Amino acid sequence: MAKRNTINNITMKDRLRALRNLPAFFKLVWQSGPGMMLANILLRFAKAAIPFLLLLVGKLIIDQVLQLNRNHSSFAEVHLWKLVGVEFVLAILSDGLSRAITLMDSLLGDLFANHTSVRIMEHAATLDLDQFEDAVFYDKLERARQQTVGRTVLLSQVMSQIQDLITIGFLAAGLVVFNPWLILLLVIAILPAFLGESYFNDETYALSRSQTPHRRELDYLRYIGASDETAKEIKMFSLSGFIVDRFKTLSDKFYVDNKRISVKRSLWGTLFALLGSVGYYGAYVFIIQQTVKGALTIGELTFLAGSFRQLRTLLESILGRFTTVSQGAIYLSDFFEFFEIEPQIHNTNQPRPFPNPIKQGFTFENVGFRYLNSERWANRNLNFTLRPAEKLALVGENGAGKSTLVKLLARLYDPTEGRILLDGYDLREYDLNDLRQHIGIIFQDFLRYQMTFSQNIAAGNIDQKTNEELIKRSARQSLADELAKKLPAGYNQMLGKRFSDGVELSGGEWQKVAIARAYMRDAQLIILDEPTSALDARAEFQVFERFTELTRGKMAVLISHRFSTVRMADRIVVLDKGEIAEIGSHQELLAHGGRYAELFQLQAAGYQ
Repeated sequence: MAKRNTINNITMKDRLRALRNLPAFFKLVWQSGPGMMLANILLRFAKAAIPFLLLLVGKLIIDQVLQLNRNHSSFAEVHLWKLVGVEFVLAILSDGLSRAITLMDSLLGDLFANHTSVRIMEHAATLDLDQFEDAVFYDKLERARQQTVGRTVLLSQVMSQIQDLITIGFLAAGLVVFNPWLILLLVIAILPAFLGESYFNDETYALSRSQTPHRRELDYLRYIGASDETAKEIKMFSLSGFIVDRFKTLSDKFYVDNKRISVKRSLWGTLFALLGSVGYYGAYVFIIQQTVKGALTIGELTFLAGSFRQLRTLLESILGRFTTVSQGAIYLSDFFEFFEIEPQIHNTNQPRPFPNPIKQGFTFENVGFRYLNSERWANRNLNFTLRPAEKLALVGENGAGKSTLVKLLARLYDPTEGRILLDGYDLREYDLNDLRQHIGIIFQDFLRYQMTFSQNIAAGNIDQKTNEELIKRSARQSLADELAKKLPAGYNQMLGKRFSDGVELSGGEWQKVAIARAYMRDAQLIILDEPTSALDARAEFQVFERFTELTRGKMAVLISHRFSTVRMADRIVVLDKGEIAEIGSHQELLAHGGRYAELFQLQAAGYQ
């Protein structure tokens, strides 16, 4: 895997090392479309021989014409027209091969983009939640995404490189037979252009890499500046000017930086092209002189001049393309580096099956959690047990660590210190998928999928997406079935405004749909994080009355700021700055007169 010492210092050694990425890249392309890639290779090998054959046949035609001028014969004339026919067939074949190769490259590009996009999504699904909350990780993810599109340009370039090298082998053979020094002159003439292109490609890569975080910000600004989800606040707070100004500042800076490199590249490229032309015409003059002296025939002059011209073009392409290929190989490092990221939360070699039923419950033993690259503890010194069939409520101000606690319970995070036991065994010992399958959880920031009503509910247990009976039962349990009756297409109604015929729901309606997801699983533990924040008082009472009934005999964890909801729990955990301040029933905590009683009285005063 290619590594770079610094972003702004890419050496030739780095370039050559980056070429090690190509075998893995070709393996991915092969997996995308093996038959198409094989056909592409064979077509390119055939195409590689065409330039030499065209020049050779052209030489023979010219020599044959001159011979006919000196000594006309019917046999020589027939041979001439045969040669013309061969040249015509080669020209048609060359054009056909070029079009076929272009088609293959395009189709392989689509297949590769699809294949690698799937690979990225599959790998991302294995990674830990806290990794997605790290800016460095997001930069790597963004660079990996960028490599899914246009990377078959690299395939085309590498294959073209091989194709041109084969063509060069044919053409160079003729020049070497005539005068080997012409090859050396050719290389010296184009070397400055190669070094110049290499330098400016390095500059472009370094600039592109350094711009990644700001490009993500540009994409974000582009999104919030023109989105149905942000339109009301943008209009209400008159934020458009602020967003546009920030976008202009960043995009203008990108333009200036890119322009600086592009202008320098163009000026130096013109100078290097001039040196190449001087070398070419020096060789051309030498070949003409030899022809005038009689050392070469007119046909040989044409063949050698054409060979030299094409060799110059091919060598320039190969050297220039080497810079691009090695640049692409370095970019591939960004792609493969993403797949080197490993999750920290995973199964042990022999995971325990999830207990069914749970007998002892979940026990937190001195549990603490701190987010990646953070000095502050989100949770600390958590010691309590969630018992079987118990309803537990979490109370605390924003940032008290309530949502983090339930994520630890679902093993979306692993404790930084301490441990969580399930029926006496560390949660890490249980099968991860089995654990999460037995937990139904709806977060406060649940997703509003731009999918059908049915699919939105089935997201809670996607393996049952075709189980209409289960989906409708879950909707009834969350009171979302009444909503389905009002929709034009019922359960097949597209939700959201992103696609045609979509219907947007209110916040409370969306919450009923989200709660239905929790009922899609036959879970032993149901977690609701602020599940009724957008519901009116009557709807909230109905939802929790139904929730209490449906979770009878099951464990449940509620996070809510509404004490009318919280008091329904068997026990209440009061969190303050990530630690447990109090724990007990509603009546016990009120009698204690501590933090919970204070918060309860403050909220009650608002209704008086």
